[in-house]
Amino acid sequence: MTGRGRPRKAKSPDKKCAKGKTRPEEMKPASLPRCTGKENRGESQGGTAMEQKAKEQKKKKHTEEKPSAQGTRKEETTKHSTEEQKRTPTDHTKAKTDGGNMKLQDKFPEAVTKMCPEMPKGATKASPQTAKSKTCGRKAELRAQFAEEPSKDNLDACVQIPKPKACAGKVKSPPKFVKETAKTPLEKPKAIAKAKKCADKEKSPEKLPEKAAVDSVLSKTLDKLKIKKDEISDAAEVVNEITHAIINHMKQKSECFKEVGNPLRSGSYYEKLKISNPDEFDVMLPMLVNRANVEPFGKDGAFYSVGLKRGNSPLKKFQENNTLSASDMLKEFRDEVKKCVKGFTEWAVTKKKRGCPAVTLITQVKSITISLDIVLCLMVKSSWPSFTTDGLKIEGWLGTKVKKEYKLSGYYLVPKYEGNGNREDEGVLAKDSWRVSFSHIEKAILTNHGSEKTCCEKGGARCCRKDCLKLLKHLLSKLKESDSSFDKFSSYHVKTTLLHACCSRTKDTDWSASSLSHCFQLLLQDFVAHLESGELNNFFIPTQNLLSGPGPKKCNMLASRIREERERGFPIFQ
Repeated sequence: MTGRGRPRKAKSPDKKCAKGKTRPEEMKPASLPRCTGKENRGESQGGTAMEQKAKEQKKKKHTEEKPSAQGTRKEETTKHSTEEQKRTPTDHTKAKTDGGNMKLQDKFPEAVTKMCPEMPKGATKASPQTAKSKTCGRKAELRAQFAEEPSKDNLDACVQIPKPKACAGKVKSPPKFVKETAKTPLEKPKAIAKAKKCADKEKSPEKLPEKAAVDSVLSKTLDKLKIKKDEISDAAEVVNEITHAIINHMKQKSECFKEVGNPLRSGSYYEKLKISNPDEFDVMLPMLVNRANVEPFGKDGAFYSVGLKRGNSPLKKFQENNTLSASDMLKEFRDEVKKCVKGFTEWAVTKKKRGCPAVTLITQVKSITISLDIVLCLMVKSSWPSFTTDGLKIEGWLGTKVKKEYKLSGYYLVPKYEGNGNREDEGVLAKDSWRVSFSHIEKAILTNHGSEKTCCEKGGARCCRKDCLKLLKHLLSKLKESDSSFDKFSSYHVKTTLLHACCSRTKDTDWSASSLSHCFQLLLQDFVAHLESGELNNFFIPTQNLLSGPGPKKCNMLASRIREERERGFPIFQ
């Protein structure tokens, strides 16, 4: 049609026709990176339609590029198909089955194109395989990310992700990999549920009544061990009366002991650790020695020989060869006590025990038999012996300042020996040696036992340190009643165990009153461990083993009996 209207302008081949289709010859070829070294270099871009489609299909296989807008039919020449099958037989399967990856390619063609960089012209036949290996590795990573992730507890059951180099050979099909990975989380909940069920059985409520029963037994036992106030009052009255009488007698009627000092009340009653009955009291009567030569007797650091230096001390009567005789001094002191007690018919002096530093008096107050140990001692106002350097480890419990104050308070020596009294060491007999005593420090520690100053005070939190000690003392006394072979074990072993335990568990919260049962079990463990090892070091003198006397056989017997009581829920208390 010519002559009417405006003449038609030729449309640019770059613009899309609204209804028509652009011919292949007019298409602007897409710039695709070259992934193979095999190209028909002599061809021009305007070749035949069949050859153009073959080239585009070949490039699409290697680059996984988005197809052209018009779409091309999937036809391949026999030669090209043969070459592709030789390299990767499973590529066509991948392209068909991996629908998810095709969608990603449709959305992000540039990102996918970057995954396959342009190969140099001189690349060998191995180059396409290497590129395909990297692409396959990326696909495997994508599939692993979109598959359900297995949990850490079942990693060993999961199928491992194949390494990229395996893509060049035989590779498991993606659907199979996803399927096997998906199976794992389904099997896992069964195993978790089974394990949880077993864990719940281990926490079975069958043990809870047992623990509650033990708590009940311990609480009831502590209630039984409480001393009645009227009994305390009656006992304290008679003890204080005889103690004042003895001190007055020494000051007024004794030449040797007229310089005796104020009584030092120590022991379980004054430490508020007495159980059952107020039937035992300990009072020390100190004699001050300002200038004395104190030398170790033996190797454990617990016993010493004492020699008075120049001065007019009344105790020089008992010194021979620069050694103060503990046995002679104790004998004289015992005689003076007997003279005093003659005026108190309700009191009687018991027979002297071998190696015992005390003069023991007994009396009857209502239904309770009371014993009072009067102990003569030397008070030394000087630095502690060198054997105590590594002892008294209370820095983490009570603090460094408290320790310093304790060490400045001096120490005491009592006329006590062990073994054969006639044993001689450097010209000194064992019966004339003195044992070091820190009973005043023990009393101070147990009275102010908290890491916090308000522990067990009226406005502070209450701990169970003393309750644990009372229970262990009671257990030991019960076992000694049932078996006389345990007589060599004393409450001092129990007290020392507690002091060591307090230094290892220093906080007041470690000994809260609500955790009585747990704390008592821990203290029993500590005591049994000392018995089984046969070693319980003196709290002040680490070089002295307090369990060397009973021996390993009896220690193991006692440990076995304590374990038996624990396992049976302490029937001995019931």
